[in-house]
Amino acid sequence: MKFTSVFALIALVLFSGCGTTRSKTSANTKEDVLGIINKVNTHWQQNNAPRNAFWDEAAYQTANMEAYFVTGNPEYKAYAERWAQKNNWKGATSNNKAEWKYSYGEKPAYVLFGDWQVCFQTYIDLYNLDEVKDSKKIARALEVMQYQMSTSNNDYWWWADGLYMAMPVMTKLYKLTGDKHYLDKMYEYFVFADDLMFDKEAHLYYRDGKYIYPKHKTDRGFKDFWARGDGWVFAGLAKVLADLPKDYQHYDLFLTRFKQMAKALSATQQAEGYWTRSILDPQQAPGPETSGTAFIAYGYLWGMNNGILDKATYKPVSQKAWKYLTEVALQPDGGIGYVQPIGEKAIPGQVVDQNSTSNFGVGAFLLAACEMYRSL
Repeated sequence: MKFTSVFALIALVLFSGCGTTRSKTSANTKEDVLGIINKVNTHWQQNNAPRNAFWDEAAYQTANMEAYFVTGNPEYKAYAERWAQKNNWKGATSNNKAEWKYSYGEKPAYVLFGDWQVCFQTYIDLYNLDEVKDSKKIARALEVMQYQMSTSNNDYWWWADGLYMAMPVMTKLYKLTGDKHYLDKMYEYFVFADDLMFDKEAHLYYRDGKYIYPKHKTDRGFKDFWARGDGWVFAGLAKVLADLPKDYQHYDLFLTRFKQMAKALSATQQAEGYWTRSILDPQQAPGPETSGTAFIAYGYLWGMNNGILDKATYKPVSQKAWKYLTEVALQPDGGIGYVQPIGEKAIPGQVVDQNSTSNFGVGAFLLAACEMYRSL
């Protein structure tokens, strides 16, 4: 049954406060989805001031920009500009290249760590929107990535999340500059990550080298693929394929991995539409989780919207995920619940409920919602 926007709002009010059992109608019209995007993003921005340029806030901003592209709401662009200005259009702030690092680190010296580079995606988007270009917006992105490419190292992307954080920066910079070196280095770094983390039987990615089977297993002995980690990769591949020229010599590797993941993930979706935190072992950390589910839903919707994934095969998957996202994850006030806190694995006994939210979880929801809007 389809509701008008007014009736949908009434339904939200009537069924608020009923937890995961409340009955709501999934939004299936462009008008309804647009309303949800605005409700969720406005709720977040009215309750959260822009913060630093680390991965969690920066990942949200990538989705905030998608919300701007879909809605044209100038407040979203202004929010991103304030955030970028607050961080001086930088990620990690060290200017001493001799101390730059790319292992895990939250301090100024970890300039080459991908969690400090995802911010460049939004800086580039904002630069591209300028009628009069302001070079300071992309100066740090160019400085950092050009320095990184000048090194002989190829192991910069050693964890699954990094394929969302940093990989699309390379394709965006290629589109901006026309310099194919960005694509060739992206391919080199991706091959390292793929060799390290991709399981050629399951067609999924381990979160990092610590979790590779059989060195690491779930409590019941299964391979342990973390839903948000694979969501990062699936979404990252979608963002890369959006900008990667189809005639690029290594295009087929990225396309193949994207399609392999789509098939593998579709087989592991729960009946309620979500993916559990440990994809192949639902009992490791049972129950719904939004961030992984939303990133995965985004990947499916983008793939179908762009003629890469077969709609007859994958539309039912995306519809089930969207039903979960709008009927369970979306809260009456526009908040997004059931987001696993910052971490790197499925944790037995960890409570994730309607009050569990985060900037990156809201971002994941918005990415999926924007692609759902485009699909209608």
